[in-house]
Amino acid sequence: MQRISRLKRELKLLNTEPPPGIQCNFSEENLDNIQAQIIGGSNTPYEGGVFQLEIKIPDRYPFEPPQIRFLTPIYHPNIDTAGRICLDALKMPPKGAWRPSLNISTVLSSIQLLMAEPNPDDPLMADISSEFKYNKAVYLEKARKWTSKYATQKNKGNVEAEQKIPEDGGSKTSRKREALSAQENLEQPKKVCL
Repeated sequence: MQRISRLKRELKLLNTEPPPGIQCNFSEENLDNIQAQIIGGSNTPYEGGVFQLEIKIPDRYPFEPPQIRFLTPIYHPNIDTAGRICLDALKMPPKGAWRPSLNISTVLSSIQLLMAEPNPDDPLMADISSEFKYNKAVYLEKARKWTSKYATQKNKGNVEAEQKIPEDGGSKTSRKREALSAQENLEQPKKVCL
């Protein structure tokens, strides 16, 4: 009961006072699965991109952190091809920094900050981290290309074709996430945090 009331309070706060560049969609019937969007910050290679995230709330929340992953492919040293995020605030102590006093809004803001300021010393993607450290121009160019390809809305006419991608083991993870992202854009959310 405490978990549900806390979630409702947090989501109400996200609805009335969302962090800049962040919004979320949720259903009153299923507060365990929340969809969020982070808009790429200006003066970053993610500028102009809209990145879809999936938030799963564990049964022991707030004593365990939410499980958050990117559905939109992103070229980033701290985010892998499955969308998993390397961020201390998403891990339990002693290795992580999650505390029950943190909330979904602060974690999403931390992810937005991580997008603007990657941490190459704690990477999930070693090759991208090397590029970031030793050949930043190549990293920035690739990140811009991925943002343009996966996170911009210019290809809305191809949404139906993307949705028909089969979800079998042979499909690439990024294509699955792209199809899921496109499908979410079509569904009408029951509640929207703006």
